[in-house]
Amino acid sequence: MKVIVLGGTRFIGRAIVEELAAAGDDLLIIHRGLLEPGDLPRVPHLHCDRAELASHRAELAAFRAEAVVDCRALTQADAEVALQAMPDVKRWIVISSMDVYRAFGALLQDRETDPVPIDEDSPLRSERYPYRGKVADREDYDKLDVEDIYLPRGALVFRLPMVYGERDYQLREEFILRRIRAGRTQIPFGAGTWLACRGYVRDVGRAVSLALRTPAAAGVMNICEDHTFSMRMWSQMIIEAAGSTAELIRVPDEALPEDLKPTGTMSQHVAAISRRARAELGWTPSDPFESLRTTVRWHLDHPPEEPDLDFSPDDRALESV
Repeated sequence: MKVIVLGGTRFIGRAIVEELAAAGDDLLIIHRGLLEPGDLPRVPHLHCDRAELASHRAELAAFRAEAVVDCRALTQADAEVALQAMPDVKRWIVISSMDVYRAFGALLQDRETDPVPIDEDSPLRSERYPYRGKVADREDYDKLDVEDIYLPRGALVFRLPMVYGERDYQLREEFILRRIRAGRTQIPFGAGTWLACRGYVRDVGRAVSLALRTPAAAGVMNICEDHTFSMRMWSQMIIEAAGSTAELIRVPDEALPEDLKPTGTMSQHVAAISRRARAELGWTPSDPFESLRTTVRWHLDHPPEEPDLDFSPDDRALESV
């Protein structure tokens, strides 16, 4: 297929591009040109800010795309600009987030509102802009706004959980790996009972590829692993995948270092299921044990350029027990 990918050079977008290129699709990647790894598949690139898309309407039309995959729509304006620039494209696949669910809003407010697992019919947040006033570049961020624009146009929206994998710039395993790299043998830890669903980045790419070949698929789909591991079990899996014998030491919640706070008491679980993707796309997740091993090996081989080497909060926490 001829597919335009909006934002296809970083983590999730990159995994999607690699999957579609391997399937033989004809791609055009549109991004700002700030990150263009040399080992990306050899496909054409168009460098421009999203706000400038309309000025490239002739080039976009000339590509004659059958579908667009939007990996980077963060606001209502982002979605509107894309649709206005490519009004003739019928098939849209949009990356959204499970932060649209009411359960996620409750978590941010230290409340509990919903049972788990979360499915596509679970209640959505009633309040918008969850990061306004908290994160500088997320004042107008809300995937609910994005979905409100795309869904009436017949788009398929993928709601993603915490995504892990190779090249993850959010470094979701770093809360354990930075301590293993430093040779720490004891890691302060909370009860570790929080359930938070996850998804492997290459499984997301595969879901997009399947969706492109399922023309009737529309609406919303959760894309996440079948089983949700507790924070303690997931952390232990990271330790084992790294070949470490580090021990998780239970400490009081108030003593936990900042990056280990999610191992303590969390108000709302956010486990979810992917019933629709399984039924309509034939999608299934990879083995999480193998996916995590692959991820951990990659991040151990590619440590952060400026790792956090301050473990004094760990020492204080361990001294509290």
